[in-house]
Amino acid sequence: MFIKQTTVSWFSAGVSSAVATWLVRDKVDKIIYTHIDDQHPDTMRFVKDCERWFGKPVEILQSPLKSVENACRQMAYINGVRGAACTRLLKRRVRQEWESANQWFNTFRYVWGMDSKEAKRADRLNDSMPQQEHLFPLCEKSISKEEAHGILRQAGIKRPAMYDLGLHNNNCRVCVKGGKGYMNLCRRLFPDEFWARARLERLIGASCINGVYLDELDPEAGRHEEPIVEECGAMCEIIKEQL
Repeated sequence: MFIKQTTVSWFSAGVSSAVATWLVRDKVDKIIYTHIDDQHPDTMRFVKDCERWFGKPVEILQSPLKSVENACRQMAYINGVRGAACTRLLKRRVRQEWESANQWFNTFRYVWGMDSKEAKRADRLNDSMPQQEHLFPLCEKSISKEEAHGILRQAGIKRPAMYDLGLHNNNCRVCVKGGKGYMNLCRRLFPDEFWARARLERLIGASCINGVYLDELDPEAGRHEEPIVEECGAMCEIIKEQL
């Protein structure tokens, strides 16, 4: 029986994921982005720009639940020690369903965008998904998040709007996994979505942040890091010659 190994980049539409995918583009058989309606509208522009950069199509999958609110309502749960409802239903389940539909005569090797400071996160992923082989191009080349942003800039691709708004990831607007400082930044950036999350918390009877509901959150609570500034270190200079 012939068993084929299929290399898949689970492209998150974030900068680190984009650079990781580009670094191993010649090894990748499929690039898959799982869309959620709560993403910033600029995300699809970025996906298309990266598609041209990769020189390969990006397949777009989406759960029939479509949105964070629908996922949380489905589970009557938002976020906690079991993780987030949206991650489980809108991301993980979509990937697992894709695996089930494509598992015949296939083994999978997955590409992820963890950067040089996320080695422990990469180890956890290896431990939790031992059935697949995993590649972490940024970790392997010691590329930081800031250097990944520098590489993308050198490639002439505008990063997703969420980063320029001060967020550190191109997650959904008002990600339910954010802390107090993050939520207060989102309160200013995305007031409609912030208060929609607050209403969802009361409807379900559970909060995004342990111990406090968003409609009771002190607007001055928490802190948020400065926006990511692009850097072009030694590895960035080497890669620049390949762009």
